Amino acid sequence: MRFKYSITLSSFRNIEEPLEKILERLGQQGYDAVEMFGEPYKLDLKSLNDAFHSFNIPVCGITGMWGPVGEEGRKRKLLSLNRDIVAYSEEYVKRCIKMCHLLGGYEINLCLFADDKFDTFDRNHGMVRQDQKERIIQKRAIPTLSKLSKFAKDYGIQLLLEPLNRYSTPYCTTATDAVSIAHRLNLDNFGVLLDTFHMNIEEDSIEQAIMKSRGLLRHMHFADNNRTMPGTAHIDFQSVVKTLIRIGYNKYISFEPTLTNKAYEKATKSGLEFIKTIEKKTIQTNNSAGSNQ
Repeated sequence: MRFKYSITLSSFRNIEEPLEKILERLGQQGYDAVEMFGEPYKLDLKSLNDAFHSFNIPVCGITGMWGPVGEEGRKRKLLSLNRDIVAYSEEYVKRCIKMCHLLGGYEINLCLFADDKFDTFDRNHGMVRQDQKERIIQKRAIPTLSKLSKFAKDYGIQLLLEPLNRYSTPYCTTATDAVSIAHRLNLDNFGVLLDTFHMNIEEDSIEQAIMKSRGLLRHMHFADNNRTMPGTAHIDFQSVVKTLIRIGYNKYISFEPTLTNKAYEKATKSGLEFIKTIEKKTIQTNNSAGSNQ
C-alpha cells in the first residue's frame, strides 16, 4: 500500500456520539489519521489533543470551514471587498494554522470565497469572465495567500488551495485554476488539494486534472458524486486511484462524506475497504505487467 487514509471529522458533526467512540471505531476500521474541522474559537484543543493521543490516531490536518457553514463560515471570505471581512478571514486562517500545529497536523485547506453578489453568479447561469477572474486573483488572492503562506511556514504548516464547484465560488473551480495560482506564488509550503465531489462537477476529466496537478498535489478528498463514501454512486474510483499511482502520489486520501446517523460504521468501513482493494489490485497489476516486460 502506498496511500495513507484519513477521514474528515466534519463529516461527523451531526452524529450524536462522543468523539472518543468515533475515534475508537475509526482506529479499528484501519484509518491512519483524521482531519479535524477548523473551528479554533469553539474547541477545547487540550481535550482534543488528549483524545487523539489516547486512541493513537494522529491529526493529519485541518479542514477549513468555508462558505455557508454557520454564521462564522459566511464571513470567511478571503476575496471580499470589505477589508474588515478580509482581516477576519486572515485571522481565522492564522488561528487554524496555530490549531493545526498544536494538534500535530501539517496542512490546512483554503477556499476562495468572495462577497455574496459575486459568489452567487451561477444562480441565473451567469459567468465570470476570465479577465475578471484573473484580475481578482492577481489583485486580491495572490497578496493574501502569499502573506498567509509565510505565516504558516513559521509553524511548519502547508497551505493547500482547494477548487470548489461553481455553485460555491467562481474564482477557483478547477485544478487548472489552483495550479495556476500555486505556480504564481511559487512557495514550497503552498500546494493543491483536489476533491472528487467537486471535480465530478467541474472537470472535463478527473484523471487529466490529477495529471495537471502533478508535483503540486499534496492531499485528496474522496467522496462519491452524491457525497457519500466511494463505491456507492458513479465516480470511477478505479481510474482515479490508477492515475494517482501513475503520478507517484503517496500522501493522504481523506474521505469527506455526508454522514447523518449512528449507522455510519458500515459506510466508513466499506468505503475504506473499497478504495484499499482498488489500490492493492492496481499495484499488483502494475507489478505483474512490469515483471512480464
